[in-house]
Amino acid sequence: MTDDSLKRSRDESTEEEVGVELPPPIAAGSVEAEEEDGDLVGPVLPPQLKKRKVLEHEQAYLAALPSAQMYEKSFMHRDTVTQVAVAQDQDFLITGSIDGHLKFWKKTPTGIEFAKHYRAHVGSLDGLTLSHDNSMLASISRDKTVKVFDVITFDMIAMLRLPFVPSCAAFTFKKGQAQAKLAIADQDTPNIHIYDARGGSNEPVASIQPHRVPVLAMRFNSYHDTVISVDAKGMIEYWSGSDYAFPQDQVAFKMKLDTDLFALAKAKTTSKSLEISKDGSQFAIFSTDRRVRVFRFQTGKLRRTYDESVAAANELQRGESELYNLEPIDFGRRMAGEKDLIADPEAPQPNAIFDESGNFIIYATLLGIKVVNLVTNRVSRILGKVENTERFLRLALYQGIPKQGIKTQRQLATTESSRAVTRQPTLLCTAFNKQRLYLFTTQEPDDSDQASTNRDVFNEKPTTEDMLAAGGAGVSEGQGGALPRTAVIHSTRGDIHVKLFPEQCAKSVENWTTHSRNGYYDGVIFHRVIKGFMLQTGDPLGDGTGGTSIWGTEFQDEFDRSLRHDRPFTLSMANAGPNTNGSQFFITTVPTPWLDNKHTVFGRVTKGNDVVITIEKAKTDRNDKPFEDIKIVNIEVEKTN
Repeated sequence: MTDDSLKRSRDESTEEEVGVELPPPIAAGSVEAEEEDGDLVGPVLPPQLKKRKVLEHEQAYLAALPSAQMYEKSFMHRDTVTQVAVAQDQDFLITGSIDGHLKFWKKTPTGIEFAKHYRAHVGSLDGLTLSHDNSMLASISRDKTVKVFDVITFDMIAMLRLPFVPSCAAFTFKKGQAQAKLAIADQDTPNIHIYDARGGSNEPVASIQPHRVPVLAMRFNSYHDTVISVDAKGMIEYWSGSDYAFPQDQVAFKMKLDTDLFALAKAKTTSKSLEISKDGSQFAIFSTDRRVRVFRFQTGKLRRTYDESVAAANELQRGESELYNLEPIDFGRRMAGEKDLIADPEAPQPNAIFDESGNFIIYATLLGIKVVNLVTNRVSRILGKVENTERFLRLALYQGIPKQGIKTQRQLATTESSRAVTRQPTLLCTAFNKQRLYLFTTQEPDDSDQASTNRDVFNEKPTTEDMLAAGGAGVSEGQGGALPRTAVIHSTRGDIHVKLFPEQCAKSVENWTTHSRNGYYDGVIFHRVIKGFMLQTGDPLGDGTGGTSIWGTEFQDEFDRSLRHDRPFTLSMANAGPNTNGSQFFITTVPTPWLDNKHTVFGRVTKGNDVVITIEKAKTDRNDKPFEDIKIVNIEVEKTN
């Protein structure tokens, strides 16, 4: 290879790597320029500034992507959801869970509707793959079976019994071909077996070995009739879907040494996650070293690399960017969850998907779901950053317009003219150890006290934990309807008006309002005030060790999905552990999601936020007790019949 070709290879491989920039052009008048142009005399040109890349019509592309900060809806499986797929041409969404169950959902103009449920496998459902035209779906399982479905009719059309445990699968046929080829990799050997999915025969039509070790991920690039596969050592290979040979006529290189297809192997990492852009020009790998690598297909060159490792997350948290920063306690909780995720060998690996234009890549991190502009190399938005109890993992994107059956010519014309208006981008997400499918759209959930309840649909029989979280603790003595709904806390710093939730947590409201009417809280101090966290009171002893309930004993927690510590000015019960509620309570000054399902939320501040902030700013000692006593004068409770 000539020196020029080596130089060109190095230049191409580093052209757009994140964090690696080419040195700026030598400015006229610099030392280097003078060395090269030493004989030149006269005025010099100004330094050339590097132009920042711009994506034309960026806002139009972003308008076709989900934009809500919170997921709009979630639906249940019977066990943890690990797989999602979108058959956009057919308006179908498909989900799979670790108990082997498979569900088909139909995309409609108003959301999604359940279509059909299969107990597809005895073991865990370990993978889903769609044909390039979205007409066929295959699911694989460690129970050594593969189920093949017709997506349009959502019927199972074939079942393959394998003599090996499959690791991954991909349809490798193009439209019009007689055989619906399905490539299935052996988990324990480098072999890949090709089956006719329509024929249903348990005998493969071919067996190939493009790798030296077992294959972990593969996808079919229908535009180039090429399968891209990744093995356990991080080697990336191309092979033809027709004759299984290297597709020399589809690529712009002759030797792998001219590419970056060794990048994973060099980094001693691998991946079970591989996605291809709609036009087949690029593919993305989310590897086990927590990096997202975007490759150009024809050159095999790295286009972008994004570091989403724990170390990178810590560095971002130390930075000053508001987009990436979390409250310290929230960040610590998420970081602990991230380490649990990394340590769990059964957890699904996150994936990185492209939008239909190929200009954006979308993937889940501990911070939320990032939407990254590949042209400008900037994060355009982060979805779900406020969703502090879900660590999203695998994603699938729907960007179509749901069909509504047969239309007249006038209706069709109207539909075409309003495509931009009726487009319904929907992002499907799974989450770590969650038995739900989450949907991000362009709409936020209803802005009401019951928003969390309304968006989490109980389409399956809830577990005991779900029932407790959804308010299963019930209404105390049937008196929820007669309990007060508002109160005013008169303090030495001002009045704090609160709204109460007797239906969801009757015992807590009954205990608090009864104490208030009886004067139990009169003269009690705010004994614990932590700036950027909360104000705690309700202890007659004033040191955090006293107080009892109106029943003289501790009472149980009352958790409700609609009442979370997701905002400041939340009124919640203090306790010393599960089901140890007495008389103490606190008011938050920031969102405190790590307290969900640990402390009962029984009210919200509706007026007097400034009073709460004033108390929060009080100077305190080393035990967080204000130097100057701040007291509750009394609590005025709404009168009830």
